[in-house]
Amino acid sequence: MLFVGALLLGLFLNTGLAHAVRLKDLASVKGVRNNQLVGYGIVVGLNGTGDGNKAAFTGQGLSNMLNNLGVKVDPESTRVKNIASVMVTATLPPFFKAGQNLDVTISSVGDATSLQGGTLLATPLKGLDNNVYAMAQGPISIGGGAEPAAGARQKNHLTVARISNGASVEREVPVSFANKESITISLASPDFTTISLLKTAIDTYLGGNYATARDAASVEVEVPAKYRAQEIALLAALENIEINPERRAKVVLNERTGTVVMGDNVTINQFALSHGNLSLQVKPPPPPGVPVNSPADPVKVGQKVVTLQPGVSLGELVRALNSVGVAPRELIAIFQAIKAAGALQAELEII
Repeated sequence: MLFVGALLLGLFLNTGLAHAVRLKDLASVKGVRNNQLVGYGIVVGLNGTGDGNKAAFTGQGLSNMLNNLGVKVDPESTRVKNIASVMVTATLPPFFKAGQNLDVTISSVGDATSLQGGTLLATPLKGLDNNVYAMAQGPISIGGGAEPAAGARQKNHLTVARISNGASVEREVPVSFANKESITISLASPDFTTISLLKTAIDTYLGGNYATARDAASVEVEVPAKYRAQEIALLAALENIEINPERRAKVVLNERTGTVVMGDNVTINQFALSHGNLSLQVKPPPPPGVPVNSPADPVKVGQKVVTLQPGVSLGELVRALNSVGVAPRELIAIFQAIKAAGALQAELEII
């Protein structure tokens, strides 16, 4: 019955009672976002684990790099096994300034078998506008040991590596709120009720009708006169406003691990289900004087019967099913059947 304990560990990662949440944890300010950077680079210094002859672009790439350094070589003569072509990616957070450092990820694009021990040569990282925003270079790290113990399986992925603080920001992404007449705040999870609560909370804090809900995801806030030229102070104040957000009833099932995560607002209506030797019923209690197991509801020998009342929470249902030894994968199949019958009042997501 070890699976029951593992299942319950994931089952009750629910949200519990509603609590006030800061605006900064629910939403973001329009224009304040991460930017993705990418570049093509060469890793050198590999111990014979680099790209083979099939990756002709690796030799061409090294030849071009050497030519830029004043060394004229034929691309055909640079097909060696101690270099590898890689794509270098990084995330440029908002407000990062020139000279600050970024972590980078290096991924092989040829047929190299390992990047361990290699060094990334200077690689320009570009944004979607084709401008260079950072330069990456340095010794790469695979992470952990590369040699598996006898009889053990290889755990690390040898063709993907990282360089901590391996890229230096060269160009800033301009983000300014100076002289803004309005600021737009966007919810991470759009919801009409939550955006209405947010509008009311902002108006209450600012003491006037300054917020306008544009849709289920965004609210536009007019900058009050006293905050003109002090927009950062306004944003600092707004992001600490607290509201009790509404959330849609949802159940998340991980079919690989058997983990179930649910909110506390998930309920179940009346239904009856038969699954193997399990009989599951959610129905009103019988009238006074009528036995629980009437002739209309015969119970077979060895059959497991679970009976609950309408409006029961999903957590109560799961506890009842675990008490009769229902396995995680069976539980997922039962949830899917209940949802298909229209009795599960929640969104069902399987990952």
